[in-house]
Amino acid sequence: MKKVHFGLLVLLTTALMGSSFAIGKMGLAYATPILLVALRFTIAGVIMSIVVYVWKRPHPNDWRTWIKIAVIGLFQTAGVMGCIFVSLRTITAGESSILTFINPLLVVVFGTLFLKLTYSIRQWVGVALGFIGVFITFGAHVDWKIGTLLGFLSAVSWAIGTLLIKSWGVTVDNWVLTAYQMLSGGVLLLLGSFLLEDPHFDINYASIFILAWLAIMASIVQFAGWFYLLRIGDPGKTSAFLFLAPFFGVLSGWALLDEAIRWYVIVGGLFIFVGIFLVNWTSRKL
Repeated sequence: MKKVHFGLLVLLTTALMGSSFAIGKMGLAYATPILLVALRFTIAGVIMSIVVYVWKRPHPNDWRTWIKIAVIGLFQTAGVMGCIFVSLRTITAGESSILTFINPLLVVVFGTLFLKLTYSIRQWVGVALGFIGVFITFGAHVDWKIGTLLGFLSAVSWAIGTLLIKSWGVTVDNWVLTAYQMLSGGVLLLLGSFLLEDPHFDINYASIFILAWLAIMASIVQFAGWFYLLRIGDPGKTSAFLFLAPFFGVLSGWALLDEAIRWYVIVGGLFIFVGIFLVNWTSRKL
Protein backbone atom coordinates (compact mmCIF):
# COMPACT_ATOMS: atom_id res chain seq x y z
CA MET A 1 0.00 0.00 0.00
CA LYS A 2 1.37 3.40 -0.98
CA LYS A 3 2.35 5.74 1.85
CA VAL A 4 -0.02 8.44 0.59
CA HIS A 5 -2.98 6.05 0.63
CA PHE A 6 -1.91 4.69 4.02
CA GLY A 7 -1.72 8.23 5.40
CA LEU A 8 -5.13 9.22 4.02
CA LEU A 9 -6.70 6.11 5.53
CA VAL A 10 -5.04 6.90 8.86
CA LEU A 11 -6.47 10.43 8.78
CA LEU A 12 -9.94 9.20 7.88
CA THR A 13 -10.08 6.53 10.58
CA THR A 14 -8.60 8.71 13.33
CA ALA A 15 -10.89 11.62 12.41
CA LEU A 16 -13.92 9.35 12.63
CA MET A 17 -12.65 7.93 15.92
CA GLY A 18 -12.05 11.33 17.46
CA SER A 19 -15.25 13.01 16.31
CA SER A 20 -17.40 10.11 17.53
CA PHE A 21 -16.79 11.21 21.14
CA ALA A 22 -18.49 14.58 20.64
CA ILE A 23 -21.27 13.08 18.51
CA GLY A 24 -21.76 10.34 21.08
CA LYS A 25 -22.02 12.89 23.87
CA MET A 26 -24.66 14.72 21.83
CA GLY A 27 -26.55 11.43 21.59
CA LEU A 28 -26.73 11.11 25.38
CA ALA A 29 -29.40 13.83 25.30
CA TYR A 30 -31.70 11.26 23.70
CA ALA A 31 -30.60 7.89 25.06
CA THR A 32 -28.93 6.12 27.96
CA PRO A 33 -25.23 5.55 27.24
CA ILE A 34 -24.99 1.75 27.10
CA LEU A 35 -28.18 1.45 25.03
CA LEU A 36 -26.96 4.10 22.59
CA VAL A 37 -23.64 2.34 21.97
CA ALA A 38 -25.40 -1.06 21.91
CA LEU A 39 -27.78 0.11 19.18
CA ARG A 40 -24.85 1.65 17.31
CA PHE A 41 -22.91 -1.59 17.06
CA THR A 42 -25.83 -3.98 16.76
CA ILE A 43 -27.11 -2.02 13.75
CA ALA A 44 -23.61 -1.75 12.29
CA GLY A 45 -22.99 -5.46 12.86
CA VAL A 46 -26.27 -6.50 11.24
CA ILE A 47 -25.63 -4.31 8.19
CA MET A 48 -22.08 -5.57 7.84
CA SER A 49 -23.14 -9.20 8.33
CA ILE A 50 -25.67 -8.88 5.50
CA VAL A 51 -23.09 -7.22 3.27
CA VAL A 52 -20.39 -9.83 3.81
CA TYR A 53 -22.94 -12.62 3.26
CA VAL A 54 -24.22 -11.07 0.02
CA TRP A 55 -20.64 -10.58 -1.16
CA LYS A 56 -19.99 -14.21 -0.22
CA ARG A 57 -16.88 -13.39 1.75
CA PRO A 58 -15.08 -16.44 3.22
CA HIS A 59 -16.49 -17.26 6.66
CA PRO A 60 -14.79 -19.30 9.40
CA ASN A 61 -15.70 -23.00 9.34
CA ASP A 62 -14.78 -23.92 12.92
CA TRP A 63 -16.31 -22.91 16.24
CA ARG A 64 -12.96 -21.91 17.77
CA THR A 65 -12.55 -19.08 15.28
CA TRP A 66 -16.07 -17.84 15.99
CA ILE A 67 -15.28 -17.79 19.71
CA LYS A 68 -12.12 -15.77 18.98
CA ILE A 69 -14.20 -13.26 16.99
CA ALA A 70 -16.62 -12.98 19.92
CA VAL A 71 -13.72 -12.40 22.35
CA ILE A 72 -12.37 -9.66 20.07
CA GLY A 73 -15.86 -8.12 20.11
CA LEU A 74 -15.88 -8.30 23.90
CA PHE A 75 -12.72 -6.18 24.18
CA GLN A 76 -12.69 -4.11 20.97
CA THR A 77 -16.38 -3.15 20.93
CA ALA A 78 -18.16 -3.90 24.22
CA GLY A 79 -15.28 -3.06 26.55
CA VAL A 80 -13.92 -0.02 24.73
CA MET A 81 -17.17 1.62 23.68
CA GLY A 82 -19.13 0.76 26.80
CA CYS A 83 -16.51 2.45 28.98
CA ILE A 84 -16.29 5.46 26.64
CA PHE A 85 -20.00 6.20 26.46
CA VAL A 86 -20.55 5.84 30.21
CA SER A 87 -17.48 8.04 30.86
CA LEU A 88 -19.08 10.83 28.79
CA ARG A 89 -21.62 11.32 31.55
CA THR A 90 -19.00 12.79 33.89
CA ILE A 91 -16.10 14.05 31.73
CA THR A 92 -15.86 15.98 28.46
CA ALA A 93 -15.61 14.40 25.02
CA GLY A 94 -12.06 15.73 24.74
CA GLU A 95 -10.99 14.24 28.06
CA SER A 96 -12.54 10.86 27.24
CA SER A 97 -10.83 10.72 23.84
CA ILE A 98 -7.45 11.65 25.32
CA LEU A 99 -7.66 8.94 27.97
CA THR A 100 -8.87 6.30 25.54
CA PHE A 101 -6.02 6.92 23.13
CA ILE A 102 -3.35 6.25 25.71
CA ASN A 103 -3.74 2.71 24.35
CA PRO A 104 -0.76 2.82 21.89
CA LEU A 105 1.58 2.90 24.88
CA LEU A 106 -0.26 -0.08 26.34
CA VAL A 107 -0.08 -1.93 23.01
CA VAL A 108 3.71 -1.73 23.05
CA VAL A 109 3.88 -2.73 26.74
CA PHE A 110 1.43 -5.63 26.41
CA GLY A 111 2.94 -6.70 23.08
CA THR A 112 6.38 -6.86 24.68
CA LEU A 113 5.16 -8.73 27.76
CA PHE A 114 2.74 -11.22 26.22
CA LEU A 115 3.55 -11.56 22.51
CA LYS A 116 7.32 -11.10 22.80
CA LEU A 117 7.28 -8.35 20.19
CA THR A 118 10.41 -6.21 20.11
CA TYR A 119 10.68 -2.44 19.69
CA SER A 120 13.77 -0.26 19.43
CA ILE A 121 14.82 2.30 22.02
CA ARG A 122 13.84 5.00 19.54
CA GLN A 123 10.32 3.59 19.34
CA TRP A 124 10.02 3.41 23.12
CA VAL A 125 11.15 7.04 23.34
CA GLY A 126 8.54 7.92 20.71
CA VAL A 127 5.77 6.18 22.64
CA ALA A 128 6.90 7.88 25.87
CA LEU A 129 6.85 11.29 24.17
CA GLY A 130 3.40 10.54 22.82
CA PHE A 131 2.20 9.65 26.31
CA ILE A 132 3.75 12.84 27.71
CA GLY A 133 2.03 14.76 24.94
CA VAL A 134 -1.33 13.29 25.91
CA PHE A 135 -0.63 14.23 29.54
CA ILE A 136 0.22 17.81 28.55
CA THR A 137 -2.85 17.95 26.31
CA PHE A 138 -4.89 16.97 29.35
CA GLY A 139 -3.60 20.08 31.14
CA ALA A 140 -0.71 18.40 33.02
CA HIS A 141 -3.12 16.99 35.57
CA VAL A 142 -5.88 14.41 35.82
CA ASP A 143 -9.07 15.17 37.71
CA TRP A 144 -9.99 11.70 38.95
CA LYS A 145 -13.66 10.92 38.45
CA ILE A 146 -15.48 7.69 37.60
CA GLY A 147 -15.36 8.84 33.99
CA THR A 148 -11.58 9.18 34.22
CA LEU A 149 -11.22 5.58 35.37
CA LEU A 150 -13.59 4.37 32.66
CA GLY A 151 -11.62 6.29 30.03
CA PHE A 152 -8.43 4.54 31.14
CA LEU A 153 -10.15 1.12 31.17
CA SER A 154 -11.30 1.73 27.61
CA ALA A 155 -7.62 2.18 26.66
CA VAL A 156 -6.70 -1.10 28.37
CA SER A 157 -9.51 -2.94 26.59
CA TRP A 158 -8.55 -1.41 23.23
CA ALA A 159 -4.90 -2.43 23.63
CA ILE A 160 -5.95 -6.01 24.36
CA GLY A 161 -8.30 -5.99 21.37
CA THR A 162 -5.55 -4.64 19.11
CA LEU A 163 -3.16 -7.46 19.99
CA LEU A 164 -5.90 -10.09 19.68
CA ILE A 165 -6.69 -8.81 16.18
CA LYS A 166 -3.03 -9.02 15.24
CA SER A 167 -2.73 -12.55 16.68
CA TRP A 168 -6.05 -14.06 15.64
CA GLY A 169 -7.32 -11.85 12.84
CA VAL A 170 -4.79 -12.92 10.21
CA THR A 171 -6.81 -16.04 9.36
CA VAL A 172 -10.17 -14.24 9.11
CA ASP A 173 -11.42 -12.08 6.25
CA ASN A 174 -11.14 -8.40 7.26
CA TRP A 175 -14.79 -7.58 6.51
CA VAL A 176 -16.08 -10.73 8.19
CA LEU A 177 -14.05 -9.98 11.32
CA THR A 178 -15.29 -6.38 11.36
CA ALA A 179 -18.92 -7.40 10.97
CA TYR A 180 -19.16 -10.16 13.54
CA GLN A 181 -16.98 -8.62 16.23
CA MET A 182 -19.22 -5.53 16.09
CA LEU A 183 -22.38 -7.66 16.18
CA SER A 184 -21.17 -9.77 19.11
CA GLY A 185 -20.04 -6.65 20.98
CA GLY A 186 -23.37 -4.95 20.28
CA VAL A 187 -25.35 -7.91 21.61
CA LEU A 188 -23.23 -7.99 24.77
CA LEU A 189 -23.85 -4.27 25.24
CA LEU A 190 -27.60 -4.77 24.78
CA LEU A 191 -27.55 -7.31 27.59
CA GLY A 192 -25.49 -4.91 29.68
CA SER A 193 -27.95 -2.08 29.06
CA PHE A 194 -30.87 -4.04 30.46
CA LEU A 195 -28.79 -5.25 33.42
CA LEU A 196 -26.96 -2.03 34.35
CA GLU A 197 -29.29 0.84 33.43
CA ASP A 198 -32.90 1.82 32.80
CA PRO A 199 -32.66 1.96 28.99
CA HIS A 200 -34.50 4.52 26.89
CA PHE A 201 -34.14 6.06 23.43
CA ASP A 202 -36.06 9.15 22.27
CA ILE A 203 -36.92 8.86 18.58
CA ASN A 204 -36.63 12.10 16.58
CA TYR A 205 -34.72 13.42 13.56
CA ALA A 206 -31.68 14.40 15.60
CA SER A 207 -31.36 11.10 17.47
CA ILE A 208 -31.83 9.05 14.28
CA PHE A 209 -29.16 11.07 12.46
CA ILE A 210 -26.71 10.69 15.37
CA LEU A 211 -27.34 6.95 15.61
CA ALA A 212 -26.99 6.51 11.83
CA TRP A 213 -23.70 8.44 11.80
CA LEU A 214 -22.32 6.44 14.71
CA ALA A 215 -23.39 3.11 13.19
CA ILE A 216 -22.26 3.68 9.60
CA MET A 217 -19.44 6.24 9.44
CA ALA A 218 -18.00 5.90 12.94
CA SER A 219 -18.39 2.11 13.08
CA ILE A 220 -18.52 0.34 9.72
CA VAL A 221 -16.18 2.69 7.85
CA GLN A 222 -13.92 3.35 10.83
CA PHE A 223 -13.51 -0.25 12.02
CA ALA A 224 -13.00 -1.72 8.55
CA GLY A 225 -10.32 0.86 7.82
CA TRP A 226 -8.59 0.45 11.16
CA PHE A 227 -8.56 -3.35 11.08
CA TYR A 228 -7.06 -3.18 7.60
CA LEU A 229 -4.31 -0.86 8.85
CA LEU A 230 -3.57 -3.23 11.75
CA ARG A 231 -3.43 -6.17 9.39
CA ILE A 232 -0.85 -4.63 7.04
CA GLY A 233 1.32 -2.94 9.68
CA ASP A 234 3.03 -3.56 13.00
CA PRO A 235 0.46 -3.13 15.82
CA GLY A 236 2.73 -0.86 17.86
CA LYS A 237 3.66 1.36 14.93
CA THR A 238 0.13 1.57 13.55
CA SER A 239 -1.40 2.21 16.97
CA ALA A 240 0.98 5.15 17.42
CA PHE A 241 -1.14 7.01 14.87
CA LEU A 242 -4.00 6.86 17.36
CA PHE A 243 -2.32 9.79 19.09
CA LEU A 244 -3.90 11.85 16.29
CA ALA A 245 -7.42 10.89 17.38
CA PRO A 246 -7.46 12.90 20.66
CA PHE A 247 -6.92 16.04 18.60
CA PHE A 248 -9.90 15.24 16.46
CA GLY A 249 -11.76 14.52 19.70
CA VAL A 250 -10.76 17.87 21.19
CA LEU A 251 -11.46 19.76 17.95
CA SER A 252 -14.87 18.15 17.48
CA GLY A 253 -15.69 18.85 21.13
CA TRP A 254 -14.85 22.50 20.50
CA ALA A 255 -16.78 22.67 17.22
CA LEU A 256 -19.87 20.74 18.30
CA LEU A 257 -20.04 21.18 22.08
CA ASP A 258 -18.20 24.49 22.68
CA GLU A 259 -15.53 22.75 24.78
CA ALA A 260 -12.56 25.07 25.26
CA ILE A 261 -9.19 24.46 23.54
CA ARG A 262 -6.27 25.51 25.76
CA TRP A 263 -2.71 26.48 24.84
CA TYR A 264 -1.36 23.27 26.33
CA VAL A 265 -3.29 21.28 23.71
CA ILE A 266 -1.00 22.79 21.07
CA VAL A 267 2.14 22.07 23.15
CA GLY A 268 1.00 18.53 23.80
CA GLY A 269 0.34 18.12 20.10
CA LEU A 270 3.97 18.84 19.27
CA PHE A 271 5.08 16.05 21.62
CA ILE A 272 2.51 13.71 20.09
CA PHE A 273 3.60 14.35 16.51
CA VAL A 274 7.27 13.87 17.44
CA GLY A 275 6.33 10.63 19.17
CA ILE A 276 4.48 9.38 16.09
CA PHE A 277 7.50 10.22 13.92
CA LEU A 278 9.94 8.36 16.17
CA VAL A 279 7.77 5.26 16.42
CA ASN A 280 7.18 5.05 12.68
CA TRP A 281 10.39 6.48 11.19
CA THR A 282 12.68 3.85 9.69
CA SER A 283 16.42 4.15 9.20
CA ARG A 284 18.94 1.71 7.77
CA LYS A 285 21.26 2.49 10.66
CA LEU A 286 18.81 1.29 13.27
